[in-house]
Amino acid sequence: MKRLFSILFCATAFACAAHAQHTTPPGYELVDSLVFTPLAVVDSTLEGSTVFSVMPDNVHVSQSGVIRNTVESRIRSNRDRQYSGYRIRIFFDNGQNARAESEAALYRFKVLNPGISAYRSFSNPYFKVTVGDFRNKSEAMAALENIRQQFPSAFIVQEKFKYPAMENMVAYRVDTVKVLRKVD
Repeated sequence: MKRLFSILFCATAFACAAHAQHTTPPGYELVDSLVFTPLAVVDSTLEGSTVFSVMPDNVHVSQSGVIRNTVESRIRSNRDRQYSGYRIRIFFDNGQNARAESEAALYRFKVLNPGISAYRSFSNPYFKVTVGDFRNKSEAMAALENIRQQFPSAFIVQEKFKYPAMENMVAYRVDTVKVLRKVD
């Protein structure tokens, strides 16, 4: 009997918690917000090294050469693989002056944001300028807030590309969470 009661109690508590997550109090709304979590700084001297190459001399690992070769070949084969990520489109047009305008937008962006990569492309009949190489949408959203000050019509697009190496200066992770905000 106690066991049945405890199961029913847990199920009721879980159902109430799940229901509470989907309702908002009157006068409030759920909005997306960004949370920045500090990360450990990456040691750039280890780039390109394997676990086995950085171990002290007094550590001996007993491992089949086949396993080591398989891991190394997997790393080599994925080196040029493209992944799905996000970029910010700051220009998209097919007018008569679209070529010159796309070049001007690219130049203006590079002058204002020298540390962010920018790409100009042509997909018949559109000229496009996209910027950034973001691994997730939260990172792109954080950058979009700043870029919209210079390019108000900017928006996020999902593209396939080869991820660049992670920068040592970017020592935080950005996540998107829902928070309550009072409706005016």
